[in-house]
Amino acid sequence: MQSVYELNGLRVIDLTKYIDPATETRRCKLDRFNTGGPIPDFHTNVDIMTHLGTHCECPYHHFEDGASVADLPLTSFIGRGLYYEFKDLAPLSHIGAADLDKAIDGKVKPGDVVIIDSIYKLAPFTPETNGPNDKRLLVNGETAQWFVDKKVKCVGFGDGVSIENCNEDVKPFHDICMAKNITFLEVVKNLDQLKQETFFISFAPMYIKGLDSCPVRVYAIEGLKEFC
Repeated sequence: MQSVYELNGLRVIDLTKYIDPATETRRCKLDRFNTGGPIPDFHTNVDIMTHLGTHCECPYHHFEDGASVADLPLTSFIGRGLYYEFKDLAPLSHIGAADLDKAIDGKVKPGDVVIIDSIYKLAPFTPETNGPNDKRLLVNGETAQWFVDKKVKCVGFGDGVSIENCNEDVKPFHDICMAKNITFLEVVKNLDQLKQETFFISFAPMYIKGLDSCPVRVYAIEGLKEFC
């Protein structure tokens, strides 16, 4: 599938997982029908889960009184993106504050969308998750506090970072980040197509009251000087 486009001198990179309902393991059913008038008028009933494919998780996903998709302003889902792939950490290491300081301190700005990845890539939410072949890097409460201190608005994850390894790591990461309305982007694809470290990014979800999360079409635009 095409993932990179040229538009008026800008590079547009699709960072979204492609979904085929015929092979998708998560809930994704389409019911297409013609309303029956003299002119073909097709509609489709879409039966999906909120955590399908590349999706944005909001605080309502973790807290009963957290902000849902529709409670957050549109600017929560657009802005300056920053991508970093860890290459020198040992397999199954936790990404600590010192690691983040070394990698991107001084590059992160308040309000950024930070996407982290590593060389230990494995597709998440599969039978191999947390198995012997899963060497992805890990996050925990220390990782979360670093992002809170830097005042980022979203943390994204490539296939090289695990966020489902154990409750002792996953719960504090959610607790700390989502208490500050930091959203999560899971899982971001085609990151190897990025040529710039910073870029404009957009991942606006559907504007529906009560959604804890939502599948999104994530894209980066390289070449906009305000975001480089």
